[in-house]
Amino acid sequence: MSTPSHFSPDHPIPASQRLFGARDLFVLWFSLGTGLMVLQVGAMLAPGLGLAGAVLAIVLGTAVGVLLLAAAGVIGSDTGLSAMGTLRLTLGGHGARLPAVLNLLQLIGWGSFEIIVMRDAASLLSARAFGEGSAWTSPLLWTLCFGALATLLAICGPLTFVRKILRKWGIWLLLGACLWLTWNLFAKADLAQIWNRAGDGSMSLAVGFDIVIAMPLSWLPLIADYSRFAQRASRVFAGTALGYLLGNAWLMSLGVAYTMAFAPSGEANALLLALAGAGLGIPLLLILLDETENAFADIHSGAVSSGLLVRLKVEHLALAIGVLCTLIAYLAPLAQYENFLLLIGSVFAPLFGVVLMDHFVIRRRQMPLRVDGLHWQALLAWVVGVAAYHVMASQAPEVGATLPAVLLAGVLYGLLNLSRARETAQA
Repeated sequence: MSTPSHFSPDHPIPASQRLFGARDLFVLWFSLGTGLMVLQVGAMLAPGLGLAGAVLAIVLGTAVGVLLLAAAGVIGSDTGLSAMGTLRLTLGGHGARLPAVLNLLQLIGWGSFEIIVMRDAASLLSARAFGEGSAWTSPLLWTLCFGALATLLAICGPLTFVRKILRKWGIWLLLGACLWLTWNLFAKADLAQIWNRAGDGSMSLAVGFDIVIAMPLSWLPLIADYSRFAQRASRVFAGTALGYLLGNAWLMSLGVAYTMAFAPSGEANALLLALAGAGLGIPLLLILLDETENAFADIHSGAVSSGLLVRLKVEHLALAIGVLCTLIAYLAPLAQYENFLLLIGSVFAPLFGVVLMDHFVIRRRQMPLRVDGLHWQALLAWVVGVAAYHVMASQAPEVGATLPAVLLAGVLYGLLNLSRARETAQA
């Protein structure tokens, strides 16, 4: 019998395999909301905003982001379709091919970044434990190890990973690491002095908000790949929102505080060194292992997305994408991460403004009559939203770009489909 990870991306998951409850989704999204990359985003916010300003940006950006993320998750449970499969309902069969390609490209990028971050952290911990020049500090060794582990998890699929690994013991190790890092911060840092230290003004609150909200929104094009394994929309929304909000806000705030307290240079390596010095490096090691869950999600969802483009089994595509991410991680440097986050927000945030308007307002959570062809209203609203994002980001960065783009794309799509919305309401 095929495992759920092997079902076609454009066919609903059968009810017998929709086993996720609120606890499963809380555990999954708490885990995906944490990690080394989240800590490093906190380090990115620290110099310009200071601790108080950064925490404000983190709380606001994460809260708004998880509401959109959880709503997109409900679409997966409503339809049983993968994330790219749900886009066919709004954009049409032909229209969904473009975001599927873009999603595949960005997930390969994310997967490669995750492996790079894990490799660098493992090399640093190995250097502290065994000394510089040791064979255990080899970038190639750690790239291959983490690439292989993430690929194996992606091939196993969501139900196996979440219910047999993450829920049983992975989440408890991660919680222990977060609690230890929090205790160490309160024990060794003068938080009152850090809180009152203002940022240097090199980043506005609006730009910080856009960077933070890009983290939850980066999961929009793949959340339904996991929520389709659940049946109850209320549990999907609650588990996703609470899990990601707690994990992301907690770890990103720790990234800001550790940077200001122990790594004032603001560099990623300085932050990793500070984290490695806490608890003999054990909390950092546990968070490092947790990072494989993010890479798993990128590789698995990349395979699901590409399943709409080529007719191969998901597990075979996961193997190919995992190998590609590993090669990119070994050959490419980690650079322009901030720009990468903002670029993702500019493309997919307006698109899901359209998708959410279509599913919840226009169709009232009903399946459309047709999914073939090209739905030009949705494509037009998406393009206008992306253009608005870039205009706002360049001309009025102090206002922010993400929310205006999402709202504009959604409202425009709603206006273009007023008659259809009235018909659905009267039906």
